Amino acid sequence: MQISYLNDAFFSRLETMALNLRTNLSGYYGGKHLVKTYGQTVEFSDFREYMPGDDIRRIDWNLFSRFEKYFLKLFTDERQMQVQIFIDASASMGKDNPKKAAYVLATAAALGFLAVQNMDKVSFHVMKGEKAENQNGTIVGKNAFFRAVGTLENIDFSGDTDMEKCVTGFSGTGTNNGLSVIISDFFTESNWKKAVDYFCYKKRQVLLIQVLTPEEINPAYDGRVNLIDSESIDAADDKNMKIKITRSMQKAYEEALRDFKEDIRTFCLKRNADFVSVNTETPVERMLFGELLKAGIME
Repeated sequence: MQISYLNDAFFSRLETMALNLRTNLSGYYGGKHLVKTYGQTVEFSDFREYMPGDDIRRIDWNLFSRFEKYFLKLFTDERQMQVQIFIDASASMGKDNPKKAAYVLATAAALGFLAVQNMDKVSFHVMKGEKAENQNGTIVGKNAFFRAVGTLENIDFSGDTDMEKCVTGFSGTGTNNGLSVIISDFFTESNWKKAVDYFCYKKRQVLLIQVLTPEEINPAYDGRVNLIDSESIDAADDKNMKIKITRSMQKAYEEALRDFKEDIRTFCLKRNADFVSVNTETPVERMLFGELLKAGIME
């Protein structure tokens, strides 16, 4: 049975929120993000002394009458950012777990909605194999966004994903003009760190969202079980195995998962990227208004 969070009530609860992007991004003219460069908006920022070649129309004559010096009024600039959302469509992201797939899509759609609501551009890139496919192009405005949302619910979660090749092979990555998001469980043999480094090289703000199910966080297996890798094509793959689960193995798994998440967190911290890990049992709105608010991504 298909599960979906995407409805009018879901999006209406996001109306009061916005993405909080860094002010040193360049972006495009005409958006709503206040940046550090000075521009032509009506929001006053500062004064500076007049220099030859400056626009005399920006001279503050009241200050001239008081100090007999020419000062210019400076106003903040507003830019439109480009938000790129990369969705891991490998089998582990929802092939056998419709709730996990629905959670991933709701997270991507929510971030996309917040982008277009703030007059930003957004694009959805489905990563599968070695390519990131974008069926909807660059989306501007809510009408185009809601047309694109329907295509998200048709994503086929199967096979595996090479994140490095999906990201580095994508030719539309801008430079210093917005946010790049990767939504995945990061249970992959591909080098996802190279993907993050590529975004950092392009001077983009980076957000990693790790989506895990309760079973992945705390497996309730006991005794003899058959473990099947959902992303393995060959049934005889050595990643598939019969094994007896003991308490010591469960404890080792918990420690390994904790170390794995800490490795991602530390890696992102060194690169000034943001990372959140979420449980699909946490309501999507609580994740957005909680984890992303704490990370400073939303305001």
